[in-house]
Amino acid sequence: MLIGFAVPGSGGWATPENQAAVARRAEELGYHAVWTLQRVLNPAGSDDRTYRGVPDPLVTLAYLAGRTERIRLGVAVVNLPFYAPAVLAKQAATLDRVSGGRLDLGLGLGWMPEEFAAAGAPMERRGARAEEFLAVLRALWSGGAAEFHGEFYDFPPVVMEPPPVQSPLPVLLGGASEGALRRAGRLAGGWVSSSRADPTAIGRSIGVVREAAERAGRDASALRFACRAAVRIRPAGAGGAERRPLTGSFEQIRGDLDALAGQGVTEAFVDLNFDREITGPDADPDASMDRAMAALDAFAPR
Repeated sequence: MLIGFAVPGSGGWATPENQAAVARRAEELGYHAVWTLQRVLNPAGSDDRTYRGVPDPLVTLAYLAGRTERIRLGVAVVNLPFYAPAVLAKQAATLDRVSGGRLDLGLGLGWMPEEFAAAGAPMERRGARAEEFLAVLRALWSGGAAEFHGEFYDFPPVVMEPPPVQSPLPVLLGGASEGALRRAGRLAGGWVSSSRADPTAIGRSIGVVREAAERAGRDASALRFACRAAVRIRPAGAGGAERRPLTGSFEQIRGDLDALAGQGVTEAFVDLNFDREITGPDADPDASMDRAMAALDAFAPR
């Protein structure tokens, strides 16, 4: 199983300087990829601090592309409904070229009504829209003339240049519903789990994706399965017998990562952005960075 690491993406520690420091250290230690996340905005007055202060992920990855040389650059996930297909196709193709072919593009459908409202996007039938959206992306990335005539998107022959370096550009789909998992198996290069996924049940979701791929006549063994490992580093023994997976000491969490590999996960990335001790309003950004650097050393690929 390949190991990645999420750069600071939420809260006071999510500065360009800290993101670059984590990305460069991850590259030095041999991590496979660094990852970002997306949150466009939040409801005013909400007590949920999980997604506060989140920079744009594609701009962040473009910045990190210039501060690194080899490590792959992933986003989990960009929400399709907030973009016109041609705009996202151009941004992703350019980012892939800027990075020398290192982009892993995770895509999702979104879930927050306020975000949809502010983006001027409908929530209805977003799964059906996503299927056409993916087809449009592939057509525009082909490097030749492309046209599309669907229910949601319709355009005459056009050419988008320059195309991505990677052909095909890796696309992973997020989502936890049965329909989302089957869509990933039918249409994408793999699936990426969310921070809310139960680490002990990842294997079931992977099984649904694989089955859908096989039913579609695709090679399920070629699919990628990425897990966002939302870790919370705590002293050994914290939580007692009721310890949550991915919460505990470095050694305990390494064991949890091994368990993910046993369920069929092909790559996991350690993500500290969902730990309030790291990203909460009272967290000290410098202390958060110290803990991240210790985690980078502890979980480095062996």
